[in-house]
Parts: sequence; C-alpha cells; structure tokens
Amino acid sequence: MRIGIEAQRVFRKNKHGMDYVVLQEIRELQNIDTENEYFVYVKPGEDICLTESSNVHIRETRCPSYPLWEQYALPRAAKHDKVDILHCTSNTAPIFTGGIPLVLTLHDIIFLEPRDKKNKSLYQNMGWLYRRLVVPRIISKCHRIITVSDFERNNILKKLHLKDKQVTRIYNGYNEWFVPADNEDGNYRKHIGEKDYFFFLGNTDPKKNTERTLVAYSKYLKHSDIKRKLLVADLSPEYIAEILKANGIEHVMDNISAPGYIANTDLPGIYGNAFAFLYTSLRESFGIPLLEAMACDTPTITANRSSMPEIAGSDAALIDPENADEIAAMMLKLENDPAFYQSQKSIGHKRTKLFSWRKTAEELLRLYANVFNEIKEIR
Repeated sequence: MRIGIEAQRVFRKNKHGMDYVVLQEIRELQNIDTENEYFVYVKPGEDICLTESSNVHIRETRCPSYPLWEQYALPRAAKHDKVDILHCTSNTAPIFTGGIPLVLTLHDIIFLEPRDKKNKSLYQNMGWLYRRLVVPRIISKCHRIITVSDFERNNILKKLHLKDKQVTRIYNGYNEWFVPADNEDGNYRKHIGEKDYFFFLGNTDPKKNTERTLVAYSKYLKHSDIKRKLLVADLSPEYIAEILKANGIEHVMDNISAPGYIANTDLPGIYGNAFAFLYTSLRESFGIPLLEAMACDTPTITANRSSMPEIAGSDAALIDPENADEIAAMMLKLENDPAFYQSQKSIGHKRTKLFSWRKTAEELLRLYANVFNEIKEIR
C-alpha cells in the first residue's frame, strides 16, 4: 500500500493534543511496518520531530493558510505521490481528493454542538467555523471514519446518522516516558517552587472548565490545613486574575503558579511531583493527559461524563465538573484519606496497561489493510 498521512502541524514548536496523536502514530507505524510505503504531509516548522526511513517519506508542503494547505496543497501532493489511501488526522479533510479514498480521524464533533458564547479566542473560533463548513461536506466521501472512544463513536453515529461500519474506534495511547517520578527529576522547579501541588492543564476553551476549577481550588484552600499550591499550565496570570476577580477570590492568586506553556518534555516531572492532577473538563473525546498522569502514579480527579469514565475507569476519582463544591470535596478527600489516596494511585497505574501507541498503530494498520482490500474489490 501507498498510504498518505496528513500531519500538517506536527513540526510546529508548541504542539497540542491532535499533533501529538499523529506524531506517535507515525513513529509507531515506522517501527512496526516495513512493507508498506508512507507519505507524511507536513507544513514546514522549527521542530523537525520526524525523520525519514526507507519506506517513510516526509513531504514538506508550503501554503499560506491552514484551509488552503488542506484544500489545495494536500490533495495535490497526495495525487502526485499516487497514494492508495489518504488519512487526514485532525477532524477535517479536503472536500475534493481527486478520487483518492479518504480515511478521516474525527476526534470529536464538538464543533457541531451548541457553541459556548464565552470563548473569545479568535483562533479557536475560526477553527470552529472552518470545521462546521467542511465536515458535513466530507463525511459522505470518507471510506472510513476513526474516532478515539466508544463515547465519541456513539455520539458520531447518532448525530451524523451514519451506519455502524462507517465508524471505527481506535483508542489513543500515551508515551512510554511517563513513569513515576525519579527523586532527581527537578524539572517541576522551573514552574513551581515546591512539590506536592495540584496540577491543572488550563485552556481558554470553556469546555476545559477553568473557572469552576479555580473556584473549587478557592474552596479547597478555605478548608485545607495544608493549603497546597496550584500549578496551572497554558494560561497567563492575567487571564487567571480576571477569573478570580470576577468571582471575588483574588487572594487565591498568591497560591497559584502560572508559567504559561509547558513543554511536553517537562510533563513527566510535572505529573510525577504533583500531589494530584485535576482533569475537570466538561467534555473530552479521549483525554491523553489522564493516562499520562496515571502512568506517573499521580491520583487524578476527573469528570463523570463524556469519555472520561471510559478512559479513567469507573473506580477513578470521578466528580460532577459543574459542581465546584464536589471538586473541592474530592481534593480534600485525597488529602485527608491516605488509604483512598493510595488506592487511586494503584487504580490509575493498572488502568494505563490497557493503552499504548503500539496497540493504536497495530489497529490503524489493520484498518488501512481492510480499506485497501475493500477498494480493490470495488474496482
């Protein structure tokens, strides 16, 4: 097979969720498959995180904007390479592929659900609009749709009125360097002065539930004798200060460290030296940070909805993410109940054994083969 994989943003320096997924999928396919030929389409960037091998070719393709790159440059390059299948990995794809069979990874369909008007990010709002315009036009052209959890698969089948065979669930994995912290691992000190803090991966997207999580932290501080610090990634101190002021809890800022973007290479030490990880989103299609934290033996507080119970397990520290009192109560329970705290470490460690990028790549390779054989039969 000649397989084209879209990985447009994988060379950018500040990577996020979908970038890491396709990066690890390509690396694992490179490790396990020497028979098929791969063409990886990327936009030039400063982080050259993939290298070519005998059957994996990196195609750096330039274009001034995301839509033009995807709708024009990508299908043009894939046609030039005569690929048998084009796998688009980040929720959207070219409307016209020139007859190349299309596989789409649809991580979620949040962009087709009611929009939270509080999101002021121009980048996120433009991405939302682009996906709403493109996805309905490409769904019927996809030979197979991949998604990352049973929750999301059922959601896609129901809301897009698709047949069962059209959508395949392939779980994500997590990187093998997420392990319990070594006592010598001091990376966390670049971001916060002392260990045993709460860690929260923030975001301006309302679904990340930042405001309620900060309110919950203020309630935790009110009742805790220890008063652990809170490390918040990916949000500016100014943004956090606005939320605290709006809720009348400005004093909490003294207990918060907000260094901004934290490089992925620092995250194992960050998770491993945290007392607990707060993954209190309102909605997730998978939740790789859940696995990363649990692999580091760090108890994780997460939501009792969407995909999070599926990934973390029914015995995880689940809370109603819309209830700040419930989040705070779980933080205090972890702090005041040593037996419960240890049980959560054990539960998380066992849970991670169910997931790996190797398993992801093996399932992906089987799907490519199935699609390829189906196409041959049709032709």
